[in-house]
Amino acid sequence: MSASFAPALSAAREAASHQHYPQGALFVVATPIGNLADITLRALHVLALVDAVACEDTRHTQQLLRAYGIERPGAQLLAVHQHNEAEAAGAVIDHLRKGLRIAYVSDAGTPAVSDPGARLVAAVRAAGLPVVPLPGASSIITLLSAAGMTQEGGFVFAGFLPTKAAERERAVLLLAAEPRAVVLLEAPHRIEALAGALAALGERPVTFGRELTKQFEDIVTLPAMDGPAWLAGDANRLRGEFVVVLHGASVAADAGDDQRVLKLLLAELPLKTAVKLAAEITGSSKNTLYDAALALKKSADGAKNS
Repeated sequence: MSASFAPALSAAREAASHQHYPQGALFVVATPIGNLADITLRALHVLALVDAVACEDTRHTQQLLRAYGIERPGAQLLAVHQHNEAEAAGAVIDHLRKGLRIAYVSDAGTPAVSDPGARLVAAVRAAGLPVVPLPGASSIITLLSAAGMTQEGGFVFAGFLPTKAAERERAVLLLAAEPRAVVLLEAPHRIEALAGALAALGERPVTFGRELTKQFEDIVTLPAMDGPAWLAGDANRLRGEFVVVLHGASVAADAGDDQRVLKLLLAELPLKTAVKLAAEITGSSKNTLYDAALALKKSADGAKNS
């Protein structure tokens, strides 16, 4: 056992062992997103207590458990990932019906949120068996807490945008109509493409979070249009998993913003739809935007015919 976590495991038993852990229950356990010290005492106790651990990657999870001083034979680690989740859920339910306690962990963070686990949870609930969530680390909430958003209205979680360029750009245009903050996830090999698509949103603030909770954590907030340049400024910024927060849109916008938003939407959407969304984003009059859209369309048609 790692000396640094021996006291934590002992403290976990002392703090959490008196609580009720029903037999035949699935325990959905959040694990650290990078910093091993972010594990909760309750999570440590449950991971040591259960009869088996279902997990996204058995080798990764075995290494995680060993880091905390929890030894489990391979037979007590059940592979449940995105490629076998529906089938594997049946095996987990069979174990639960025998009265066994099963924990489920993803590779990092809170399972079933843009990670495998949702289908397993749904199947267990459909079978009439209990699901017990153990809260903990989440990259989504971690970056939101450090983004410094001042707009009211909450946030929405969009996860990963489409990988194809045209579909991604269209998705960004639709997000432009969302007045609330939007949380996105992205892999390092696609972050430049995402930043390029978000740049179309101009001055709207974006917070990039890279390698959250790890030694080389990087968090920066800047105008969306400056995202590509920031990434290009240091090759190390292209390493590690990203969480991105698109801050909520301002309630009021000036005439220049109206025109910019309208042009972006008209490039991808029918005129009436573009006007409706532009009005929601900017707070401007639909009639005024409709007249502006007609003028833009007429100007564009004239340029094509000249």
